Amino acid sequence: MRFWQQFGAAGGSPPPYRDHFPAAMPDGSVLDLPLRDFAEFAVAGLIVNQASFPVVLRLAGWMTEAARPFAADVVVGLPSLGQVFAPLVAEGLGHANWVAPGWSRKRWYEDRLSVPVHSITSPAERRLWLDPRLLDRLAGRRVLLVDDVISTGTSAQAGLALLEAAGVVPVALLVAMVQGDRWMPGWPAAVPVRAAFATPILRPSSEGWLPEAGTAPHRLCPLRPKDHAA
Repeated sequence: MRFWQQFGAAGGSPPPYRDHFPAAMPDGSVLDLPLRDFAEFAVAGLIVNQASFPVVLRLAGWMTEAARPFAADVVVGLPSLGQVFAPLVAEGLGHANWVAPGWSRKRWYEDRLSVPVHSITSPAERRLWLDPRLLDRLAGRRVLLVDDVISTGTSAQAGLALLEAAGVVPVALLVAMVQGDRWMPGWPAAVPVRAAFATPILRPSSEGWLPEAGTAPHRLCPLRPKDHAA
């Protein structure tokens, strides 16, 4: 199966699932996502720099609509995959530019604008850097933090820490997919999260993988049709 290349018709295959999960989109279509097997559980995977342009553009459009109520002045995109969506969201919101932290240190960077980070897809620790020349774009502004997926929350928390070092608390975190609810206990209540869609944690059974009830926080997806099951 070729993942992330096109949307399918509403419905999708019923559980249990073996190698993919049919994620429901705001318009009722389905995006088949590969399952990532962690033995005791599985999650649906989204690697947006391998997705087709039509898929990326539609996801970015839904993200932009979910972000509008926050009236952000500037978008900060987390590397690497959050930076697929950040410029599209910024442009959709009518912004002239966006802010891009990065993994590499330039010679004029400052240690105070750097934090360690690791994620479910990149467990080795790296450092996230913010160019001090970009601080004037953030000062006194309503900042929207953008990433591709929130799963454990570690990379998004690093984004919050980097913005805190710059004197900023973002008005929200915007992602394409909320991947389960494991990130929620440690997330600060002052920073709301919004997404285009949400997927559950899946548990193994003799027939395949079954969604764990209540682990897909659809309430964070404002464009989701109200009559869809939670």
